[in-house]
Amino acid sequence: MEPTKSKSSARCHEGKRDVHPTPTKKDAYARLLGQHQSIKFKSYLEQFAQPALLIEDGEVSPPLSTPACPSGHREKEETRKRGQSFTDGAESGTGAPPRHNKHEKCTDKPSKQGQSPVVSKKLNQENKRDVRPTLGGHVDLGEGGHQRVELLCEDLNHKGSKASADEDATQGPRWKPFKPPQQTPEMDPKNKKDPSKKKSRKKNNAKADSENKQEQTQLVVESESVCDAKASPAVVRQQKLQGSNVCSSAEKSKKNKGARGSRRRVFEEYMNVQDVSSGLKRGELFQGALRINPKNFQEAFVPSPDGLSDIFLDGLVARNRALNGDVVAVQILPPDQWKVAKTDTDVPETVSKHKLKESSAGPDVIVEAQYTDEDTLAKGVEKLRLQGKADPGKEGEPNTSTSSTERPPQRTGKVVYIVEAKHSRAASGFIKFLPDKNFAMFAPVDHRVPRVNIPLEDCPANFTARPGDYTNTLFVCRITHWPSDNTFAEGRLAKTLGQAGEVEPETEAVLMEYDVDFSEFSEEVLACLPQLLPWTIPPEEIRKRRDLRKECIFTIDPSTARDLDDALSCKQLPDGNFEVGVHIADVSYFVEQGNALDFIASRRATSVYLVQKVIPMLPRLLCEELCSLNPLTDRLTFSVIWKLSPQGKILSEWFGRSVIRSCVKLSYDHAQSMIEAPDKLFSAAELPPCAPEHPIDEIHQAVLNLHAIAKEMRAQRFGGGALRLDQLKLSFTLDQETGMPQGCYVYDYRDSNKLVEEFMLLANMATAHQLYRTFPELALLRRHPPPQTKMVDDLQEFCDQMGLDIDLSSAGSLHKSLHQTLGDDEYTAARKEVLTNMCSRPMQMAVYFCTGIVQDEKLFRHYALNVPLYTHFTSPIRRYADVIVHRLLAASIDAGPRLALNGDQVHKQADHCNDKKTASKRVQELSSELFFSIFVRESGPLESEAMVMGILDQSFDVLVLRYGVQKRIYCNALESLESHHYKKVGKRPEMTLVWANPEGGTTRQELSIFTLLSVQLKADKAPMKYSAVLKRPDKAP
Repeated sequence: MEPTKSKSSARCHEGKRDVHPTPTKKDAYARLLGQHQSIKFKSYLEQFAQPALLIEDGEVSPPLSTPACPSGHREKEETRKRGQSFTDGAESGTGAPPRHNKHEKCTDKPSKQGQSPVVSKKLNQENKRDVRPTLGGHVDLGEGGHQRVELLCEDLNHKGSKASADEDATQGPRWKPFKPPQQTPEMDPKNKKDPSKKKSRKKNNAKADSENKQEQTQLVVESESVCDAKASPAVVRQQKLQGSNVCSSAEKSKKNKGARGSRRRVFEEYMNVQDVSSGLKRGELFQGALRINPKNFQEAFVPSPDGLSDIFLDGLVARNRALNGDVVAVQILPPDQWKVAKTDTDVPETVSKHKLKESSAGPDVIVEAQYTDEDTLAKGVEKLRLQGKADPGKEGEPNTSTSSTERPPQRTGKVVYIVEAKHSRAASGFIKFLPDKNFAMFAPVDHRVPRVNIPLEDCPANFTARPGDYTNTLFVCRITHWPSDNTFAEGRLAKTLGQAGEVEPETEAVLMEYDVDFSEFSEEVLACLPQLLPWTIPPEEIRKRRDLRKECIFTIDPSTARDLDDALSCKQLPDGNFEVGVHIADVSYFVEQGNALDFIASRRATSVYLVQKVIPMLPRLLCEELCSLNPLTDRLTFSVIWKLSPQGKILSEWFGRSVIRSCVKLSYDHAQSMIEAPDKLFSAAELPPCAPEHPIDEIHQAVLNLHAIAKEMRAQRFGGGALRLDQLKLSFTLDQETGMPQGCYVYDYRDSNKLVEEFMLLANMATAHQLYRTFPELALLRRHPPPQTKMVDDLQEFCDQMGLDIDLSSAGSLHKSLHQTLGDDEYTAARKEVLTNMCSRPMQMAVYFCTGIVQDEKLFRHYALNVPLYTHFTSPIRRYADVIVHRLLAASIDAGPRLALNGDQVHKQADHCNDKKTASKRVQELSSELFFSIFVRESGPLESEAMVMGILDQSFDVLVLRYGVQKRIYCNALESLESHHYKKVGKRPEMTLVWANPEGGTTRQELSIFTLLSVQLKADKAPMKYSAVLKRPDKAP
């Protein structure tokens, strides 16, 4: 609602008591020259006034919509606010006034008089509360804050304007209440245009520094008039720098009609669908998933279709309101506008030393690490660079780093269309009170998401009275709209989660941000399940299947697993060969095509495994009971049975639906004990309950036979050119009462894991060939593209300069290199882990696809496995893609109806499964990070050796060997460090740390890749944050 005249006047009089009586002289000079529109004023603006244009709040957005408030009132209001103190880190409300209908006429009579637009430019300040920038180019200010100063160019549309200017010149600038002149026919804009208005409406905008790579400055022109204003050359220059479309004044006036006043656009309007489609076909536009650097939100990248270096998007404006993960259409800028992405250097920026710890985070690498299927073998990275933006030196400290090489400009582009909004548009964060506003400001924890203006009615009831009570309360906000003329989005609060730093609120925040459905299943969904419990298999169903209930079949899973979806069998034949079976839970029997249960499973697409719990894809009655292959219970399965030679050669193969009865539930520990003690006679007390018809020694022998065959198959697979890139995985032991971490350890991948993996891979590959033979246009397969050529070449050059004999020419050669060239000592595993991390960066993600959509059969290949066809068949309880594969497999052997989806629908579902799999993996990683940060807080400080795995100009990354975590250490955060010197010889980075000794003199410490260090992990003051602190060389053990 618009403020009335009386309320505005009251605020003006109220503000009069708080204003500073004498503004600075330069502001008076600016106002005086601005009124006369002199050339001197333009020179002053460009050379002196630009750096002086400060804003009181680096967090509050420009107005969403600006009611026509008298300019004098605005002057008094803004001056009054200059003296106000900060509240909850967000200063008093310089943000958007109340929104109103964009087509609504302003009703305040004085607003129809000639008024001056307010031109405000938000620049970044050195006194930051949080050194990490957020979207919109805003930074949090220190408690001292900065006062807001606005340059006002007043309209001279009445005869007294000249005298007013003279008065200001003689008495100094004064902030006076607005006194509207008497309305006359000549001055009524409906009757006649005032010629003086043409001059006074000229906007004086500061020219942006296009070379500044720190935070994106923002230009917002706020107008109190509903009349359109003519853009000045300064505005046009600014818009050109921001990459926005520039129109003539007539075109601009036409475009802005019905919009919010005459606000200037910050972002370009999107291209229409037809132009985007034709541009993609002609190769003028490129499509890809947007990746925003989490360490420097100003940098974003889109993969290049040619596999070379990514397309660089520089700044918020270039992203054009797209969020991380969105599929966007990008236009390449002219070569003279290409820029150098600073992802492998620390961007110069002044920050206070004590703030560095708050902004430190793990390296910008997300590598898929699983231990149950082929994804462990490669899975590239969503964020392809390890070396992201790091926090730089202390204020006033000379830069002691040097670089011997300069990178060439990278292809630079801008987003012209959002093809698919993959990001959930939800974020967790904190709300901040803005006095005198009918909205609050939402600050996301993820700095890649913009600040959001939210209505006060969404906030807690007593938020306006006691905003300090919610300083540490975590909320979830959903973005509903992001207008083109505002660097802040608009949204609504979705939920109050609880106190930041607690497990459940933090976990729920992550789940909502990544759009994980953790709600209870509806009654409609549960109605699709068997209603008569306990459920038994109908006799007629058993008659349709191969009965394997008398066979020695068992499961091998983690000890805590409750959804057992695969089992194994191995029986030696009289001819010396083996009958080996892989038996998978027949989920498709319970999940019928097209019903409510099928729909919710297709939407969830995957189960999500957190440290403390699982978010299931299917109701627990199916996951843990009816489908789970629990021991000593009849269960429906889909089986693949081979006749194998002792060397693992396939002699025959059978697919079919079956019924089994597992004789025992073994854990990986049980199976490992059997493998390590082949001659031991295990007692019943050492194992879980077993079926009496299958003695323990029969089960033991079956495990040993499977292990022997798996070793042969594994050797052949890697000898044939397969690749495995293992990533360390952190596991936790939890307190049974509190659920808090009691301890943590690096998960050990052993022979029992490898045994299960080999036969799951074999089943998946066999199923892929069966599907493609039967349904060449409909098969759902999984492919893994080769790594990005440019990144592989760069990595090969780096390894050569490091003296590492690494061959990156193929998957097989890389695997062989990683296992033969890293020495044989206690740190071999650590060096292998560091190098594995480097080799993972060029890797691309494996993805599901429909064979009818991808025309070139060569693209079906799985790079890491080095096989032509692959799919997922072995985990239908937790992956919906496997459910589709089961349906296709059943149809291929005439054991079920034809799939009710066409090729386009299968492809669409495959894409959705890809998205959900990526989100699930990231949520799992964040859950592990959350629990480890709690462990550091409760049990720290923690001591460990660490190995250098990356060096930037002012920081370096280490692998903490004891816990398998990666952390970045900032040189400027190191106590007693006198200086540091960075150099790069070719692609090999090196750093020298110079420590000041207490007794005088200095100690030098040389760092390079693989250097061993001693570090200490300590909890930060910020919730769920911890830092790695480097120990001085003389204090290291």
